[in-house]
Amino acid sequence: MTIEDVRCDHYRIPLPVTLSDSTHGEITHFELITARIRDSDGAEGMGYTVTVGAGGSAVRALMQDDMAPLLIGEEADRIEHLWKRLWWGLHYVGREGVWAYSAAALDIALWDLKGRVLGTPLWRLLGGHDPEVRVYAGGIDLLFPIDQLLAQTQDNLDAGFRAIKMKVGRDRLREDVERVAEMRRFLGDDFPLMVDANMRWRVDEAIRASRALGEHNLYWLEEPTIPDDYAGFTRIVAEGGCPIATGENLRTLHQFQTLISAHGVDFPEPDVSNCGGITPWLKIAHLAEAHNLPLTTHGLHDVQVHLLAAIPNANYLEAHGFGLDRFIAAPLQIVDGLATAPERAGHGIEFDWAALERLRV
Repeated sequence: MTIEDVRCDHYRIPLPVTLSDSTHGEITHFELITARIRDSDGAEGMGYTVTVGAGGSAVRALMQDDMAPLLIGEEADRIEHLWKRLWWGLHYVGREGVWAYSAAALDIALWDLKGRVLGTPLWRLLGGHDPEVRVYAGGIDLLFPIDQLLAQTQDNLDAGFRAIKMKVGRDRLREDVERVAEMRRFLGDDFPLMVDANMRWRVDEAIRASRALGEHNLYWLEEPTIPDDYAGFTRIVAEGGCPIATGENLRTLHQFQTLISAHGVDFPEPDVSNCGGITPWLKIAHLAEAHNLPLTTHGLHDVQVHLLAAIPNANYLEAHGFGLDRFIAAPLQIVDGLATAPERAGHGIEFDWAALERLRV
Protein backbone atom coordinates (compact mmCIF):
# COMPACT_ATOMS: atom_id res chain seq x y z
CA MET A 1 0.00 0.00 0.00
CA THR A 2 1.31 3.44 -0.89
CA ILE A 3 0.46 6.89 0.41
CA GLU A 4 -2.07 8.51 -1.90
CA ASP A 5 -3.12 11.68 -0.07
CA VAL A 6 -2.03 13.87 2.85
CA ARG A 7 -4.43 16.48 4.22
CA CYS A 8 -3.39 18.99 6.89
CA ASP A 9 -5.75 21.33 8.76
CA HIS A 10 -5.42 24.07 11.37
CA TYR A 11 -7.93 24.99 14.09
CA ARG A 12 -8.04 27.60 16.85
CA ILE A 13 -9.59 26.12 20.02
CA PRO A 14 -10.86 28.43 22.79
CA LEU A 15 -10.24 27.23 26.32
CA PRO A 16 -13.19 26.76 28.67
CA VAL A 17 -11.24 28.63 31.41
CA THR A 18 -8.35 31.08 31.07
CA LEU A 19 -5.20 29.26 32.21
CA SER A 20 -1.86 30.64 33.38
CA ASP A 21 1.81 29.72 33.86
CA SER A 22 5.09 31.56 34.38
CA THR A 23 6.15 31.52 30.71
CA HIS A 24 2.98 32.10 28.71
CA GLY A 25 1.06 34.24 31.19
CA GLU A 26 -2.69 33.96 30.64
CA ILE A 27 -3.69 31.39 28.00
CA THR A 28 -7.09 31.80 26.34
CA HIS A 29 -6.82 29.33 23.45
CA PHE A 30 -4.61 26.74 21.80
CA GLU A 31 -4.12 25.58 18.24
CA LEU A 32 -4.81 22.11 16.87
CA ILE A 33 -3.04 21.06 13.67
CA THR A 34 -4.13 17.74 12.19
CA ALA A 35 -2.77 15.40 9.52
CA ARG A 36 -4.84 12.77 7.71
CA ILE A 37 -2.95 10.26 5.57
CA ARG A 38 -4.84 8.00 3.15
CA ASP A 39 -3.30 4.98 1.46
CA SER A 40 -4.03 3.46 -1.94
CA ASP A 41 -6.48 0.97 -0.38
CA GLY A 42 -8.56 3.80 1.11
CA ALA A 43 -7.45 3.34 4.74
CA GLU A 44 -6.77 6.53 6.69
CA GLY A 45 -4.64 7.40 9.70
CA MET A 46 -4.84 10.63 11.71
CA GLY A 47 -2.24 12.51 13.71
CA TYR A 48 -2.16 15.89 15.40
CA THR A 49 -0.09 18.36 17.34
CA VAL A 50 -0.92 21.47 19.37
CA THR A 51 0.58 24.88 20.04
CA VAL A 52 0.00 27.32 22.88
CA GLY A 53 -1.87 29.84 20.78
CA ALA A 54 0.63 30.71 18.03
CA GLY A 55 2.68 29.16 15.24
CA GLY A 56 0.05 26.74 13.96
CA SER A 57 -0.09 28.27 10.49
CA ALA A 58 3.64 27.67 10.04
CA VAL A 59 3.28 24.06 11.18
CA ARG A 60 0.45 23.40 8.77
CA ALA A 61 2.27 25.08 5.87
CA LEU A 62 5.44 23.06 6.41
CA MET A 63 3.45 19.82 6.63
CA GLN A 64 1.31 20.45 3.56
CA ASP A 65 3.76 22.26 1.28
CA ASP A 66 7.10 20.60 2.03
CA MET A 67 6.55 17.34 3.93
CA ALA A 68 3.50 15.86 2.21
CA PRO A 69 5.27 15.68 -1.19
CA LEU A 70 8.02 13.61 0.45
CA LEU A 71 5.40 11.04 1.53
CA ILE A 72 3.14 10.77 -1.53
CA GLY A 73 3.77 7.53 -3.42
CA GLU A 74 5.87 5.99 -0.62
CA GLU A 75 5.05 2.72 1.16
CA ALA A 76 2.97 3.71 4.18
CA ASP A 77 4.21 1.04 6.58
CA ARG A 78 7.93 1.90 6.20
CA ILE A 79 7.64 4.43 9.01
CA GLU A 80 11.30 4.57 10.03
CA HIS A 81 12.25 5.19 6.40
CA LEU A 82 9.60 7.90 6.06
CA TRP A 83 10.69 9.63 9.28
CA LYS A 84 14.27 9.75 8.03
CA ARG A 85 13.01 11.04 4.69
CA LEU A 86 11.36 13.96 6.48
CA TRP A 87 14.46 14.49 8.64
CA TRP A 88 16.95 14.69 5.78
CA GLY A 89 14.54 16.23 3.31
CA LEU A 90 14.25 19.35 5.49
CA HIS A 91 17.45 19.02 7.51
CA TYR A 92 18.87 22.38 6.49
CA VAL A 93 15.93 24.30 7.96
CA GLY A 94 14.61 21.57 10.26
CA ARG A 95 15.61 19.28 13.12
CA GLU A 96 13.78 21.22 15.83
CA GLY A 97 11.06 23.86 16.23
CA VAL A 98 8.34 23.87 13.59
CA TRP A 99 9.90 20.82 11.89
CA ALA A 100 9.51 18.70 15.05
CA TYR A 101 5.83 19.64 15.49
CA SER A 102 5.10 18.98 11.82
CA ALA A 103 6.91 15.65 11.72
CA ALA A 104 5.12 14.62 14.93
CA ALA A 105 1.62 14.97 13.48
CA LEU A 106 2.56 13.06 10.31
CA ASP A 107 4.40 10.33 12.20
CA ILE A 108 1.46 9.81 14.57
CA ALA A 109 -0.82 9.56 11.53
CA LEU A 110 1.44 6.89 9.96
CA TRP A 111 1.43 4.78 13.13
CA ASP A 112 -2.34 5.20 13.44
CA LEU A 113 -2.74 4.10 9.82
CA LYS A 114 -0.60 1.03 10.43
CA GLY A 115 -2.60 0.07 13.50
CA ARG A 116 -5.90 0.52 11.69
CA VAL A 117 -4.77 -1.55 8.70
CA LEU A 118 -3.63 -4.35 11.02
CA GLY A 119 -6.66 -4.00 13.31
CA THR A 120 -4.31 -3.60 16.30
CA PRO A 121 -4.38 -1.02 19.12
CA LEU A 122 -1.36 1.25 19.07
CA TRP A 123 -0.16 0.23 22.54
CA ARG A 124 -0.05 -3.44 21.49
CA LEU A 125 1.62 -2.59 18.18
CA LEU A 126 4.39 -0.69 19.98
CA GLY A 127 5.17 -3.32 22.62
CA GLY A 128 2.11 -4.05 24.70
CA HIS A 129 3.48 -3.89 28.25
CA ASP A 130 0.55 -2.85 30.47
CA PRO A 131 -2.65 -1.07 29.36
CA GLU A 132 -3.20 0.54 32.78
CA VAL A 133 -1.22 3.75 33.25
CA ARG A 134 -1.06 6.05 36.27
CA VAL A 135 -2.26 9.53 35.41
CA TYR A 136 -2.09 12.96 37.04
CA ALA A 137 -4.05 16.15 36.51
CA GLY A 138 -1.78 18.83 35.05
CA GLY A 139 -3.06 22.13 36.42
CA ILE A 140 -2.24 25.34 34.50
CA ASP A 141 -3.10 27.60 37.38
CA LEU A 142 -0.27 29.93 38.41
CA LEU A 143 -2.50 32.99 38.74
CA PHE A 144 -5.48 31.23 40.33
CA PRO A 145 -6.24 32.48 43.85
CA ILE A 146 -5.95 29.78 46.50
CA ASP A 147 -9.69 29.11 46.71
CA GLN A 148 -9.92 28.61 42.93
CA LEU A 149 -6.79 26.40 42.97
CA LEU A 150 -8.25 24.17 45.68
CA ALA A 151 -11.66 24.06 43.96
CA GLN A 152 -9.97 22.92 40.74
CA THR A 153 -8.10 20.29 42.72
CA GLN A 154 -11.30 19.00 44.31
CA ASP A 155 -12.88 18.77 40.85
CA ASN A 156 -9.90 16.71 39.69
CA LEU A 157 -10.16 14.42 42.70
CA ASP A 158 -13.86 13.97 42.01
CA ALA A 159 -12.99 13.13 38.37
CA GLY A 160 -10.83 10.21 39.50
CA PHE A 161 -7.32 11.68 39.64
CA ARG A 162 -5.00 10.45 42.39
CA ALA A 163 -2.03 12.70 41.60
CA ILE A 164 -1.97 16.48 41.04
CA LYS A 165 0.41 19.00 39.51
CA MET A 166 0.28 22.73 40.15
CA LYS A 167 2.19 25.69 38.74
CA VAL A 168 4.91 27.62 40.57
CA GLY A 169 7.09 30.51 39.47
CA ARG A 170 5.36 33.55 40.88
CA ASP A 171 7.27 36.79 41.39
CA ARG A 172 8.11 35.92 45.01
CA LEU A 173 9.30 32.46 46.02
CA ARG A 174 7.53 32.95 49.32
CA GLU A 175 4.20 32.97 47.48
CA ASP A 176 5.04 29.68 45.76
CA VAL A 177 6.00 28.08 49.06
CA GLU A 178 2.78 29.27 50.71
CA ARG A 179 0.63 27.95 47.84
CA VAL A 180 2.39 24.58 47.83
CA ALA A 181 1.98 24.37 51.61
CA GLU A 182 -1.77 25.04 51.25
CA MET A 183 -2.04 22.35 48.58
CA ARG A 184 -0.10 19.88 50.72
CA ARG A 185 -2.41 20.50 53.68
CA PHE A 186 -5.42 20.02 51.40
CA LEU A 187 -4.17 16.76 49.85
CA GLY A 188 -2.48 15.20 52.88
CA ASP A 189 1.10 14.19 53.53
CA ASP A 190 1.54 11.26 51.13
CA PHE A 191 -0.58 12.30 48.15
CA PRO A 192 1.55 12.58 44.95
CA LEU A 193 2.01 16.32 44.34
CA MET A 194 4.14 17.71 41.50
CA VAL A 195 5.01 21.35 40.77
CA ASP A 196 5.95 22.95 37.45
CA ALA A 197 7.99 26.17 37.11
CA ASN A 198 7.87 26.42 33.29
CA MET A 199 11.54 27.47 33.01
CA ARG A 200 11.05 30.44 35.34
CA TRP A 201 14.39 30.56 37.21
CA ARG A 202 18.13 30.89 36.75
CA VAL A 203 20.06 27.91 38.10
CA ASP A 204 20.90 29.52 41.45
CA GLU A 205 17.26 30.55 41.89
CA ALA A 206 16.10 27.05 40.93
CA ILE A 207 18.35 25.45 43.53
CA ARG A 208 17.04 27.81 46.22
CA ALA A 209 13.44 27.11 45.14
CA SER A 210 14.02 23.37 45.04
CA ARG A 211 15.33 23.39 48.59
CA ALA A 212 12.44 25.51 49.86
CA LEU A 213 9.71 23.60 48.03
CA GLY A 214 11.29 20.25 48.84
CA GLU A 215 10.17 20.69 52.44
CA HIS A 216 6.68 19.74 51.24
CA ASN A 217 7.46 16.22 50.00
CA LEU A 218 7.09 16.88 46.28
CA TYR A 219 7.02 14.04 43.78
CA TRP A 220 9.01 16.24 41.38
CA LEU A 221 9.88 19.81 40.43
CA GLU A 222 9.37 20.28 36.68
CA GLU A 223 11.29 22.54 34.30
CA PRO A 224 13.00 24.76 36.88
CA THR A 225 15.20 26.44 34.24
CA ILE A 226 15.66 26.75 30.46
CA PRO A 227 15.92 23.40 28.65
CA ASP A 228 19.25 24.24 26.98
CA ASP A 229 21.25 24.49 30.22
CA TYR A 230 22.31 20.86 30.66
CA ALA A 231 25.08 21.73 33.14
CA GLY A 232 22.57 23.79 35.09
CA PHE A 233 20.20 20.84 35.35
CA THR A 234 23.07 18.72 36.63
CA ARG A 235 23.60 21.26 39.41
CA ILE A 236 19.90 21.46 40.26
CA VAL A 237 19.62 17.67 40.55
CA ALA A 238 22.77 17.46 42.70
CA GLU A 239 22.21 20.51 44.92
CA GLY A 240 18.44 20.99 45.10
CA GLY A 241 15.91 19.26 47.30
CA CYS A 242 13.53 17.73 44.75
CA PRO A 243 13.59 15.12 41.99
CA ILE A 244 13.57 16.86 38.60
CA ALA A 245 11.28 16.26 35.62
CA THR A 246 12.04 17.91 32.31
CA GLY A 247 12.05 17.34 28.57
CA GLU A 248 8.81 18.76 27.18
CA ASN A 249 10.84 21.48 25.44
CA LEU A 250 13.49 19.14 24.08
CA ARG A 251 12.94 18.26 20.45
CA THR A 252 15.40 15.48 19.53
CA LEU A 253 16.69 12.13 20.76
CA HIS A 254 20.17 13.67 20.83
CA GLN A 255 19.10 16.40 23.27
CA PHE A 256 17.69 13.77 25.62
CA GLN A 257 20.93 11.82 25.31
CA THR A 258 22.91 14.91 26.36
CA LEU A 259 20.63 15.67 29.31
CA ILE A 260 20.52 12.10 30.59
CA SER A 261 24.27 11.62 30.21
CA ALA A 262 24.77 14.81 32.24
CA HIS A 263 22.68 13.33 35.10
CA GLY A 264 20.38 16.33 34.75
CA VAL A 265 16.99 14.63 35.06
CA ASP A 266 15.17 12.10 37.25
CA PHE A 267 11.99 11.88 35.14
CA PRO A 268 12.58 12.41 31.40
CA GLU A 269 9.44 13.95 29.91
CA PRO A 270 9.11 13.71 26.11
CA ASP A 271 6.04 15.12 24.41
CA VAL A 272 5.12 13.10 21.31
CA SER A 273 3.53 16.17 19.72
CA ASN A 274 6.77 18.16 19.60
CA CYS A 275 9.68 15.70 19.69
CA GLY A 276 9.06 14.46 16.15
CA GLY A 277 6.41 11.84 16.84
CA ILE A 278 6.14 8.25 18.02
CA THR A 279 9.23 7.02 16.17
CA PRO A 280 11.74 9.12 18.17
CA TRP A 281 9.59 9.00 21.32
CA LEU A 282 10.14 5.25 21.57
CA LYS A 283 13.89 5.70 21.23
CA ILE A 284 13.85 8.28 24.04
CA ALA A 285 11.87 5.85 26.21
CA HIS A 286 14.37 3.05 25.61
CA LEU A 287 17.26 5.44 26.24
CA ALA A 288 15.72 6.31 29.61
CA GLU A 289 15.21 2.62 30.39
CA ALA A 290 18.88 1.93 29.63
CA HIS A 291 19.73 4.54 32.30
CA ASN A 292 17.20 3.08 34.78
CA LEU A 293 14.98 6.17 34.61
CA PRO A 294 11.16 6.26 34.71
CA LEU A 295 9.46 8.09 31.86
CA THR A 296 6.62 10.59 32.17
CA THR A 297 4.85 12.60 29.48
CA HIS A 298 3.59 16.07 28.64
CA GLY A 299 0.37 16.75 26.72
CA LEU A 300 -1.60 14.69 24.15
CA HIS A 301 -2.77 12.20 26.75
CA ASP A 302 -5.15 10.43 24.34
CA VAL A 303 -2.15 9.39 22.22
CA GLN A 304 0.50 9.06 24.92
CA VAL A 305 -1.53 6.66 27.05
CA HIS A 306 -0.72 4.15 24.29
CA LEU A 307 2.98 4.98 24.44
CA LEU A 308 3.32 4.60 28.20
CA ALA A 309 1.27 1.40 28.04
CA ALA A 310 3.80 0.02 25.55
CA ILE A 311 6.95 0.40 27.69
CA PRO A 312 8.19 -1.13 30.96
CA ASN A 313 9.56 2.10 32.51
CA ALA A 314 6.34 4.13 32.39
CA ASN A 315 5.68 6.55 35.20
CA TYR A 316 2.81 9.10 35.15
CA LEU A 317 0.73 10.24 32.18
CA GLU A 318 -0.13 13.94 32.24
CA ALA A 319 -3.76 14.83 31.47
CA HIS A 320 -4.03 18.46 30.36
CA GLY A 321 -7.07 20.68 30.75
CA PHE A 322 -7.06 22.03 27.18
CA GLY A 323 -10.69 21.12 26.50
CA LEU A 324 -9.99 18.94 23.47
CA ASP A 325 -12.12 16.16 25.01
CA ARG A 326 -15.28 17.86 23.78
CA PHE A 327 -14.24 17.14 20.19
CA ILE A 328 -13.32 13.46 20.76
CA ALA A 329 -15.93 10.70 20.44
CA ALA A 330 -14.50 8.57 23.27
CA PRO A 331 -12.14 10.67 25.42
CA LEU A 332 -9.80 9.07 27.93
CA GLN A 333 -11.46 7.93 31.15
CA ILE A 334 -9.77 8.23 34.55
CA VAL A 335 -10.77 5.69 37.20
CA ASP A 336 -9.13 5.72 40.65
CA GLY A 337 -5.95 7.31 39.33
CA LEU A 338 -5.57 5.06 36.29
CA ALA A 339 -6.12 5.50 32.56
CA THR A 340 -6.50 2.45 30.34
CA ALA A 341 -5.18 2.38 26.78
CA PRO A 342 -8.15 1.56 24.51
CA GLU A 343 -8.48 -1.58 22.41
CA ARG A 344 -9.66 0.28 19.31
CA ALA A 345 -7.40 -0.11 16.26
CA GLY A 346 -4.64 2.48 15.97
CA HIS A 347 -4.83 5.19 18.61
CA GLY A 348 -8.62 5.02 18.37
CA ILE A 349 -9.18 8.79 18.47
CA GLU A 350 -12.11 10.01 16.39
CA PHE A 351 -12.53 13.77 16.12
CA ASP A 352 -15.86 15.49 15.56
CA TRP A 353 -14.78 17.10 12.31
CA ALA A 354 -18.10 18.89 11.86
CA ALA A 355 -17.74 20.61 15.23
CA LEU A 356 -14.11 21.51 14.49
CA GLU A 357 -14.99 22.96 11.09
CA ARG A 358 -16.30 26.22 12.57
CA LEU A 359 -12.93 26.68 14.32
CA ARG A 360 -10.82 26.22 11.19
CA VAL A 361 -8.21 28.91 10.59
